[in-house]
Amino acid sequence: MTIEKAACIGGGVIGAGWVARLLLNGIDVAIYDPDPEAERKVSEVMKGARRAYRRMATGGLPKEGRLTFAKSIAEAVADADLVQESVPERLDLKHKVLAEIDAHAPANALIGSSTSGIKPSDMATAMQRPERLVVAHPFNPVYLLPVVEIVGGEKTEPEAIAMAREYYAAIGMKPVVIRKEIEAFVGDRLLEAAWREALWLIKDGICSVEELDDIMRYGFGLRWAQMGMFQVYRIAGGEAGMRHFMAQFGPCLSWPWTKLMDVPEFNDELVDLIAAQSDEQSEKWSIRELERIRDDNLVAIMEALGKAEKGKGWGAGALHNDYVRQLGKLAAKPKVSKAAQKAVATKPRKAAPAKTKRK
Repeated sequence: MTIEKAACIGGGVIGAGWVARLLLNGIDVAIYDPDPEAERKVSEVMKGARRAYRRMATGGLPKEGRLTFAKSIAEAVADADLVQESVPERLDLKHKVLAEIDAHAPANALIGSSTSGIKPSDMATAMQRPERLVVAHPFNPVYLLPVVEIVGGEKTEPEAIAMAREYYAAIGMKPVVIRKEIEAFVGDRLLEAAWREALWLIKDGICSVEELDDIMRYGFGLRWAQMGMFQVYRIAGGEAGMRHFMAQFGPCLSWPWTKLMDVPEFNDELVDLIAAQSDEQSEKWSIRELERIRDDNLVAIMEALGKAEKGKGWGAGALHNDYVRQLGKLAAKPKVSKAAQKAVATKPRKAAPAKTKRK
């Protein structure tokens, strides 16, 4: 099962990232975004994505899909196999947009929402066919980071989950199906915990924005890039493994090491403090330059992980190797539309010449 045509509703940072990943996999995309600057913003993201993919996919890239800016949601979703909704995180807006997508998308189209925290059951109340809605929550930049959280709602059919697995895996992603519907899913709940603690550490003057980032990027961030939290801690337990680690560090959970159950007042003073330190940290680079540096670093990390385990790859590196090979195969394969495939399938065969008897 492959995606022949996709529709992206919303062209912000996440929506444009979806556009880039789909187009660079050779898939035609129609996008709708009422922002008059949408075309320029998507174009900027595409420049960065093309640059990253040219560096990553040394075996070649498929012919880029065709991008169309639609004048309405109805126009964008017509004939789409996959519709990716990436509008702002307001439930009333999600209801309005999803109802319109549902009304005009083909009956067999999968509808994925990029929401970072709203439960699919809460969004699906506006739809006539809620069984085909899934949350497909990616991480930025969508065109490079492979993980996507798949979350079904109360009325989501198992077939839709299976289709989501297949569709997103086909464009080089790592679909992870979340077992129970919950706000903010898994990734953002972990990030929120770290973010809350970070706000306190900055507010209380324990460290600066830059110092906190250095501790992450020079320390456990490198471990997390190739192993998850639990596998890292298993190793920390030594030969006795996770059981020893839990026994050794479990008591720490009752110590007052964090303020995770408390939140600093989110006022102008805190915003100004963090924004000023962030400006000082990054003033030498523009946002576009930071995006380029980020993309180069991500490609380099995935390439390095791809050389691990005697070249078979490890974790994201193994997936990266498979994806690069997949892009190379697509590059060498001429694109055949569904219409052309159907024409070949229905073309009448010539009758075999009748055999003549020898006299």
